[in-house]
Amino acid sequence: MNTELFPKTWQEFINNSEYLPVVINSIERHVDADWSKTESRHCYYEMIYVKKGISMLEIENIKTMLGPNDIIIIKPQKLHTLKVQEGCKCEFIVLYFSFASGIEQKTPNYPSEISIEDFINFFTGNHTGPFLKLKVNQKNDIITILNRLVSEKAQEQFGSDFLIHLLILELFVLISRALKLEWERSITDDSLKQKELVNLAEEYIRNYYERNIGLSDISGYVFLSPSYFTRIFKRQTGQTPINYLINLRIDRAKELLSESDEKASDIALSVGFSNQQRFNETFKKITGMTPIEYRKIKQRRA
Repeated sequence: MNTELFPKTWQEFINNSEYLPVVINSIERHVDADWSKTESRHCYYEMIYVKKGISMLEIENIKTMLGPNDIIIIKPQKLHTLKVQEGCKCEFIVLYFSFASGIEQKTPNYPSEISIEDFINFFTGNHTGPFLKLKVNQKNDIITILNRLVSEKAQEQFGSDFLIHLLILELFVLISRALKLEWERSITDDSLKQKELVNLAEEYIRNYYERNIGLSDISGYVFLSPSYFTRIFKRQTGQTPINYLINLRIDRAKELLSESDEKASDIALSVGFSNQQRFNETFKKITGMTPIEYRKIKQRRA
């Protein structure tokens, strides 16, 4: 992206943006009945949108048919070939991209603030294989933005680079939303995958229970909506994610009250409660006694 001609305010916006998701290697539009891709493998992502025509894509020996309004994202370093159906009129928009590196970003407040790159890597990892496929309608916002990107790239008018930057931001937010919905659909009837995700969430809670995390952080870690995640978590464990988190905090607090002379207020903060009053109320609700009463009983028995 050529930023030398940007007005100062535009440049400041880009420099201060925490959300630049990708570096676009190129955007191409192909309208050719004979167009096909020879066997290729590259170090960046490739997204193909099929506007018209039928073709067969083979990725790492996996074949998938592509038709109008299909979008496929191929993961880096995956061998692939695309062949257009003979005599078929076709039109493709092909986007090559890689995620920006070396960009200084602010440290996230919570460990579950996961980037679009993390999500796409997660979604295209062992869970779904070397690629992911989306079916959209012709009026979908993703398609509208892809067409605008191609148009801006071709015209190269004043401000096109800046507008392309903004369109890319919007494009990858929309893609991440679409993938998130697809991800939830893919695990609806897959109990093994649900169990795997709940196990990941439990590990996340155990690792970060002492921090100020909540339901959105935990569900976000496995890229599920809070309501959907709560249902499958309760189905697998018998309790909600928040109850699991609270019980874990209280169990750890019990250990500290029994084994140390730390103040109850310090223990409250160390296990993730924001203040002692909240800690005292929760502790008594679960154990039937206050933290101080619990400590006295344990010390008496020791």
